[in-house]
Parts: sequence; C-alpha cells; structure tokens
Amino acid sequence: MNDLLQKLTEAVGVSGDEKQVRLLIRDLIDGHVDEWRVDALGNLIALKKGSGASGLRVLVDAHMDEVGMMITGADSDGTLRFEAVGGISPPALLGKVVQVGPKQLPGMIGARPIHLLDAGQRNRNVKIDDMRIDIGAKKKEEAERKVSAGDRATFLTRYEESGRVALGKAFDNRAGCAALIELLRGEPFPFDLYAVFSVQEEVGLRGAQAAAFGVRPDVALVLESTPAYDLPNERDVSPNVVMGRGASLYVMDAGTIQDPRLVSHLMRTADDNNIPYQIRQPGGGGTNTAVIQRAGGAVSAATIATPTRYAHAPTSMINLDDFGHVVQLAQAALRNLDAAVLQR
Repeated sequence: MNDLLQKLTEAVGVSGDEKQVRLLIRDLIDGHVDEWRVDALGNLIALKKGSGASGLRVLVDAHMDEVGMMITGADSDGTLRFEAVGGISPPALLGKVVQVGPKQLPGMIGARPIHLLDAGQRNRNVKIDDMRIDIGAKKKEEAERKVSAGDRATFLTRYEESGRVALGKAFDNRAGCAALIELLRGEPFPFDLYAVFSVQEEVGLRGAQAAAFGVRPDVALVLESTPAYDLPNERDVSPNVVMGRGASLYVMDAGTIQDPRLVSHLMRTADDNNIPYQIRQPGGGGTNTAVIQRAGGAVSAATIATPTRYAHAPTSMINLDDFGHVVQLAQAALRNLDAAVLQR
C-alpha cells in the first residue's frame, strides 16, 4: 500500500479550502526542507537549499486542490443546494456519498426518484440545480445548524489498490503532490529548489500564478495528473495517453506551448535512464504551466503528468508504475539540469 498516496487522496481540499491538505503536506515534508511559508492565498512554499553547484533558481509545482462542491443553502426539507467547484460532470454525481463542511458530515447526492419521473424527464440528464445533498436533516433549521453556505463538500472515497492499479479520489492532483514530496525527501539538488504546493488550480490556476511571481524562478517543472483516454471507442481515435505506459510529457495544451528545450531534456533523460514515457497529444486542457511561464517575466517551463482515468469523478484510477516513473524522471531530470540546457 502506498501510504503517501493514501493519506493525500483521502484528505479533503476543495479549491479555496485546502487547509487540511496543506497541514498534512507541511508535516510530511518536515525535516526535508530548510524553510517554508504560507502566502496570503494559501500556497505552501518550501525551500530545499541546493549544494551550491548551480545558480539556477528552480520551482517545482503541484496543486493541492481538488474539484468538489460548495453549499449554497438549505431547502425546507433539510436537503442542501450546491454548486460545482471546478469541472464536474453532473451525471457522475447522483447517488454518490459525500462529506460536507469542516466536520466532514456524511451525506449523499440525490434527486427525484426515477419512478416519479415522466418519460420525457427520464431521457434527460439531471442538472446540478435539480440535485440536493441529503445529510439526514429533517428541516431547514436543522440543516443550517450543521452546515453553512460556503462550506465545501467532496466525495467520501477510500483509497484502494488492486495489483499495480490504485483507485481513489483527487489523484488530480494529489499524485503530483506525492511526487513532489518524494523529491523533497531526497538529497539536495545542485540548485535551490522551491517547492510550491499551490491552491485553486481547478478554478483558474490562481495560486500558482501568485506563487511563481513571488519566487521568480529561472526554470519551472509542473507535476500533474492528465486524463488517460485509453479505453475502446467507436471512432478508434488514438488515445491522449495510456495508463501503464509511463510518465506523460506535455508539448502543448490549451494554455501553453512547453519550452522545447526542457521537453527535449526530459526525453533525453528518460531515454538515458530507461524510464518509460509518452507524449500527451497536443491541445485541450491546461496546467499551472500556463501561468508560471509568464509570471513576472519569461520562465522556462515544462510538465510531467501521471496518466489518470476518470479524472474529476468520485473515483479515479492510476497505475502505480506510471506514478513511480514520474518521480524517477523528475528526479533524474532535475539532477542533470544546468544552464546549458536552456541555451538557445
């Protein structure tokens, strides 16, 4: 059992309320960094001082937040209205068990029962506006004593492993957080490494932009999770990335073109060390790389990601070997990173 992934995925940290994850990570990196601080947005920024062999200023980012829900109010019957925080597919919500508010009250997401729907209603997807979270309260006043508008809710999902496959919530992006923690637990790098566990990625890449502006790095590496569209489909479209085939390297997405010098460095490092990797299909999606590479000037940036099935759902899936290859590749690429890699 990967204890690190279990702790991180079972922690609660919906965008804008990442405190539980931040405190957990702070404790997990204690003794492995030289200093840390929390900025006004809630980013956890840690410094691991280097050996002094290189003057580069390097930032490695992994966002802490997960998609979830925000409570907007209670109805007269005691059920809770909510809005999505981040990109969630409404059909994935119905019938799911959730935990609500600071006390992590158990509840479930429901809607009008199917046997009370007419034929037209049965053929339509249920909208979030028509869903409610039921915490067992009998009336509005009882619900409001337990939960307040603005409280977050997320899925109550236990981490599980089956062979080399792991299932759990929020691999996007607790897998990246786990990889960054593994880097910090290793020996010092040739340069000072600023580890940024950022907030609010799922609602607009907000935390990383502020953190990168403060750190002002020369180089940045973003550790992420990327959707694995590798299941059979009618159109036989080649997959984005395939679970089980190694770490995923970005070249372009909706928000950025990765620095080709760093992408080449990552590929050479993987080839030299026999680390399996794959190229994520260009286009679509986005990561914190988009804002980091433009924060306070130009920053050379690239992304390594763990392929993940069913991202932004109550339960997602990764291959543990892929996760291990992300850690290995990031570790090796950073140790071989020098100013020559960035020369034009």
